[in-house]
Amino acid sequence: MDLSINLEEYKMAFLRNAWYVAALASEVGPVELFHRKILNTSVLIYRKQNGEAVAMRDRCPHRFAPLSMGKRDGDDVICHYHALRFDCTGKCTHNPHGNGHIPKAAQVETYPLVEKYGFLWIWMGEQAADLDLLPDYSPLDDGPPSGIGYTHMHMKANYQLIIDNVMDLSHIDHVHGEAISTRGQLSPIVPEVKETERSVFARWDWKQTPPIFVLSHFLPKPTEEARHFFTVEWMPPANIQLSVGGAQGDTPFEEGVGAYDLHTTTPETETTTHYFFATRRNHMVDDEDFNQMKLKAMRDAFELEDGPIIRADEEEMEGQEFFDLNPVLMSNDIASVKVRRVLARLMEAERQQAQKQQTPAQAQPLAAAG
Repeated sequence: MDLSINLEEYKMAFLRNAWYVAALASEVGPVELFHRKILNTSVLIYRKQNGEAVAMRDRCPHRFAPLSMGKRDGDDVICHYHALRFDCTGKCTHNPHGNGHIPKAAQVETYPLVEKYGFLWIWMGEQAADLDLLPDYSPLDDGPPSGIGYTHMHMKANYQLIIDNVMDLSHIDHVHGEAISTRGQLSPIVPEVKETERSVFARWDWKQTPPIFVLSHFLPKPTEEARHFFTVEWMPPANIQLSVGGAQGDTPFEEGVGAYDLHTTTPETETTTHYFFATRRNHMVDDEDFNQMKLKAMRDAFELEDGPIIRADEEEMEGQEFFDLNPVLMSNDIASVKVRRVLARLMEAERQQAQKQQTPAQAQPLAAAG
């Protein structure tokens, strides 16, 4: 297999004309002003009085104070520094200084925001937001709230290192404890990998005794051999849908036990990442206590097992590009390398399109604020 790399294709960048998760839907309340840095940009998110969430640049155009430090008045936001008022479209509607003149430049950039599958998705690109580019994760909506868990983690690592980790599940053999132990069965497997213009899919099938602990108690014979599978599918910019299942005897996987998960990462900066996770299971779906226990176990597995290694990778790389370091590539890297290639191709296409549309900058005079 050809795993050769064109190093210039992998210079750090973000795909901008795409949907990223800005927040869990539950993170943004009905009144509070919510701040998060996304793609090196401070973003303000809040809900209008009708419950619809909106997003804008978290920076007043006057003295650049964060608008999230201010207060709300209806659907408007008032800057804490000099009390300029902005509506939810970013337009300044009130200037309390001087004669009240509102400069034309007193406008805050806003971003399309969509609430789906328990997340708030944001579009920060220059092109018009394209809902067709938001992947379909509707299985997350199938079932009661007690059968799904959501969480957010902040990682001091580049987002592509987290994608690498989830696309190469052979690490489970070596990194994770008993809760999701795969008994060394994944490492010898060369996963089935499929690639399209905008996706990379990988699958592992294996048997083990006893079954994976997180599923074993829901199988007919918890201590005996079970058939298992993992599938992961990456879609841009940074979404990985992961499914896991277990079955025994002649029972098809569709009738066995399993979970449908979404791992999605949103770059905060080049070296820090927001990691969002959702998991919906097909067993004990009405047990809220079990739901919270499972979510905590999955979060702990990442924060205490995957996380330290990924953070150490980031530190050891010392800001250098991954492929500039000439990493040794093996059969378990096929899916993650393909993801990096597809993502690099999409970013390069976006860069070229931006260059074609670029026009000479028009000098703008500085407008006084009152």
